Amino acid sequence: MALDRTARPAAAAPAPAVAAPPPFLGPAWADSVRAAVDSGPPPEVRAAKLDKYWAWIERRRADYTATWVLGVRGAPAALGGTRRDLTLEWAAGRCVRAAVTAPGAPTPPGTYVLSADYPVWCRLLVGDDPGRVLMYRQMRLEHGDVLLFFRGVYFFVESLAALARVPAALP
Repeated sequence: MALDRTARPAAAAPAPAVAAPPPFLGPAWADSVRAAVDSGPPPEVRAAKLDKYWAWIERRRADYTATWVLGVRGAPAALGGTRRDLTLEWAAGRCVRAAVTAPGAPTPPGTYVLSADYPVWCRLLVGDDPGRVLMYRQMRLEHGDVLLFFRGVYFFVESLAALARVPAALP
């Protein structure tokens, strides 16, 4: 069979459209965060750590009920220029609700209230290590029982990592 060297290659298929990530602290981003922390890490993340680690987290999570309020201090003007808070509500091991406060709204009550400056959130959302963010006190516990919080700190860190994997358009 002869090869036709005069034939033109088929036109390349257009690249699939990539949806823009939802805005950071928007309702769609908050919904995606709720789904991400509720579903846990993807298999490739789980494979990078010991099974015992994940077993510990699953035991801690099994009956976990709490409300986390995660504050963004010093949000830019595009986000209201004031503190904003993401609330994640856990009930019986499931993240059942996520909500973001309006600019200027008071910080909602929570079992644990933590906050970080906006630049820290930006670094977290582009890949900074959530464990280091917490360990080096870039995100601080403002309210809540310190001992109870740290009894489940790895569960929190892995949930923060899941949150950080959710794409967000930063202003």
